Amino acid sequence: MQRNITKSHLLFVAVFLGLLSESISGDQIWVSEKEDTSFFVGGRIPDDFLLAGPTKNVPLIPTPDKQKKMDGWMDGWMDYASPVNNVYLEKESYQVNDPGSQQTLGSWRKRKCSQSEVFWLSCPKLKYEQPQALTGRTDVNAVTNWNAPLVWERTFDPVVIDSIYKKMDPRIAVVVFAVGKYTRFLQKFIESGEKHFFVGFNVTYYVHTDRKDEVPKLSLGEGRKVTVEAVPSANRWQDVVLGRMKWATITIEKKILKEADYLFMMDIDSEFRSRFGAEALSRLSAVLHRGYYKATPRDSFPYERRPQSKAFIPAGEGDYYYTAAVWGGYLEDMYKLVKYCYEMSEEDAKNKIEAVWQEESHLNRYLLTNKPTKVLSPEYLWSDYDKVSPDIKVVRVSQLIKNYAEVRPNGGH
Repeated sequence: MQRNITKSHLLFVAVFLGLLSESISGDQIWVSEKEDTSFFVGGRIPDDFLLAGPTKNVPLIPTPDKQKKMDGWMDGWMDYASPVNNVYLEKESYQVNDPGSQQTLGSWRKRKCSQSEVFWLSCPKLKYEQPQALTGRTDVNAVTNWNAPLVWERTFDPVVIDSIYKKMDPRIAVVVFAVGKYTRFLQKFIESGEKHFFVGFNVTYYVHTDRKDEVPKLSLGEGRKVTVEAVPSANRWQDVVLGRMKWATITIEKKILKEADYLFMMDIDSEFRSRFGAEALSRLSAVLHRGYYKATPRDSFPYERRPQSKAFIPAGEGDYYYTAAVWGGYLEDMYKLVKYCYEMSEEDAKNKIEAVWQEESHLNRYLLTNKPTKVLSPEYLWSDYDKVSPDIKVVRVSQLIKNYAEVRPNGGH
């Protein structure tokens, strides 16, 4: 049953628009004209409640062949018929097309209402499997004891996840370091990232290198680019690792704070093998180290155990052991964490001590008292050195086999 739209309806929707607009994407949407106010009227939420919103900032276009984006209401584009005496008479029906994909989104049809004629659009619905409350994976844990998601294959629906985050249009930053001979890994990392890493999102690869002329010039997708940052060479691979936190902090402050919403720190000597997408986004997302996730006692984790180090974690404490080869989160939270690792490494250096696993030790110390809001399974960083475990249904990122003595300035593993 249709209801008359009043100013109180519009005020109500103005307050709750952000909560309810998601619900109209798969329902009927009407365009109507009453008196001097144009507005959209949306589908039932949940029964016969009509969603409405003022559209004075979206003028009606007199010719249907022109198009205007309806920000905040539809992801697609639609034509507008011109109002004549508050009644749309331009066309009985016509198709609505997405100019980007050339797909037909729906078609206008005319419908009688109590006081005016109404056009309505049947929108394509988001199709996904119905979620279940009592069934799912039973071979892995999908939630931490602080109630954060623990993400594995088949614990999320990529269709649903992408539909949520793509409307937010987040900008994703990836910080990598290709120092010395590690530039050889750049092409495979970026090319595989273009196939699997946040496909359809805006992504910037911030490549830090001492060999700018060896950065490959690659063709990237729309909204994706490579930015090159110069860093000094190093005589020890440990110094490269420790220096990452310093130079990442500088780049974040200089550029990324103005250019991104989320940030991932990643090792360049790895390759994307499958989807790595919006399911990984949260304030702080940490990845379980593949070597220590299978019922390893916490006292066997390779935490820093020397009290003199700022990364010290005493026996009997700890949740998981996280890798520093992939970690990410909301930009401001990542900035705090990256800067923390840098500053704590500097404090250790003043005290003539180096944490056992450099920034990875400081990362684990920070996350002990600042719990990650999402924990990613070892799917998000496996290794070509290791046989894939049966509980790893898909490898999303894998570290590549390499001759450490040849690629690292001082050798070592």
